[in-house]
Amino acid sequence: MSSTFNNTVCLITGAASGMGRQLAIQLAELGAKVIATDINLENAFHTAQMCEIHSGQCEAIQLDVTDHEQFAAVLQDIKTRYGRIGYLFNNAGIAMFGELMDMTREQWQQIVDVNIWGVINGTTLGYELMRQQGFGHIINTASAAGLGPVPLLSAYAMTKHAVVGLSTSLREEAKAFGIKVSVVCPGIVNTNIFDASTGFSVPIDEVRPKSPIPEMDAAEAATEILNGVRKNQSKIVFPTSAKLMDYSQRLNPSLTTPVHQMVLKQFRKLQDELYDTEN
Repeated sequence: MSSTFNNTVCLITGAASGMGRQLAIQLAELGAKVIATDINLENAFHTAQMCEIHSGQCEAIQLDVTDHEQFAAVLQDIKTRYGRIGYLFNNAGIAMFGELMDMTREQWQQIVDVNIWGVINGTTLGYELMRQQGFGHIINTASAAGLGPVPLLSAYAMTKHAVVGLSTSLREEAKAFGIKVSVVCPGIVNTNIFDASTGFSVPIDEVRPKSPIPEMDAAEAATEILNGVRKNQSKIVFPTSAKLMDYSQRLNPSLTTPVHQMVLKQFRKLQDELYDTEN
């Protein structure tokens, strides 16, 4: 795998923590020139320092993925200094947990801006640059929630379905220009996206420990992603639980309905218990 990424230029959004940070570390170890971007510049610097500890090359740049002009400027700077970009990981994203009826207009706007427009900005700008150079690989992070229905994550799932649709469709268009496109659809990964997510009527900390699905380590997730990129997979789905969910959804969508209804029943019960406690 080292020959795949050695001496390539890789830009990663959302690289201040979680999978983005682990992707930066592993790519740096494999000899890539890594640009770790995030709206949180301080933590992006920490990522760069961790890469350097592992004898890798990494620089930190502040980037708000929802800002099209800023994204364009970052990519232009990379083109000017390096002359190319081999891999663009549109990894930045946020989560929102709870029932749709409890969401505010402002929350809808926020998740669409980051999870959809952030990926659109990175994809369209990166695609333009890669068309000019005649090669490149765009990797967009979606979720297993983008492969089927996930109650209590309706808004999040909507944005991730959009990312899957964008990526798999562009993959066909991009072949003529020597460009590859992959979409990452992980199950539950142990990252701070849960800690930073909004829980509407029930705090996420009340729900997270009750999940029957174990969380995958972020470093393991990054390894899965890079293996999938090396193989030029269209959809990089992991771990096994996510693959089973995807398979079940495609085989017979009704198979997952009982599970979804059980989850909703438990959530609403917990919601009632918390409400009774507060009152």
